[in-house]
Amino acid sequence: MSWEVFLVHPGGPFWKNKDEHAWSVPKGEFTEEENPFNAAKREFREETGFTITGSFIELKPVRQPGGKIVHVWAVEADLDPAEIICNTFMMEWPPGSGKEIELPEVDKAEWFLLQNAYQKIHKGQIPVLEQFENLLESREIG
Repeated sequence: MSWEVFLVHPGGPFWKNKDEHAWSVPKGEFTEEENPFNAAKREFREETGFTITGSFIELKPVRQPGGKIVHVWAVEADLDPAEIICNTFMMEWPPGSGKEIELPEVDKAEWFLLQNAYQKIHKGQIPVLEQFENLLESREIG
């Protein structure tokens, strides 16, 4: 079986023409008071519009360059990337113009074969894919 991973592409002008190593697992910020698992489900919903359910498998948190820690869970799901609905953020654009524009946090989503995802995902999140691949191999899934 060929396994796929669901990745999102960040919105905004900085990421507009970037593809290789620009994609990400859906993720976001949470406070110390918020449970990381609940935050992950909330952030997934905010970035995709999907409420995800199923048997979640926690992966080890990954520290990206710059220090951000990403908490990830694997879960089997069937989602149509064409149906994502994403929250937005305000940004000054062009820089120094004083004009604020509203942009989607995520401009697209896509399923990638696991081996292809290594070329798409942000380099700081490659350990997430490695963990997922090791999990699949250890469980002899597929």
